[in-house]
Amino acid sequence: MGGVKRKTLSQADKTQATTVKKPEKEVRAPQKAKRDIAMPKMDENQATKLLGPMKAITVYNTAKALNIKASVASALLRTLESKGILRKSGGYSGHYVYALMSSG
Repeated sequence: MGGVKRKTLSQADKTQATTVKKPEKEVRAPQKAKRDIAMPKMDENQATKLLGPMKAITVYNTAKALNIKASVASALLRTLESKGILRKSGGYSGHYVYALMSSG
C-alpha cells in the first residue's frame, strides 16, 4: 500500500538534531459560568419583580435570568405555582409556560 516512506538513518539523525524542543504551554479549557445548585428563596414581591418583565416565563428563561440550573428553576416554578404566585398558561409535555397571577 501507499504511504510515507521510512527515512534513512542519516536523514532521521539530521531531523532529530535540528528540531529543538519547545517548552510546553499549559492548555486550559475555557471556564464555564458556574450555576448555583441551591434553590433561591423568593417571596411574592421578589417573584413579581423578577418574573414580571419576562415575555414568557419558562424553565429555561428563569434558569438563565437567575443563573441557576434548569432542574432548580423547574422546582422553583413548581413551588411558586403551589403558593399561588404563578399559574400554567400553556405548554405541553413538561415544557410549560407560566404566567403571573394577577394581584387585582
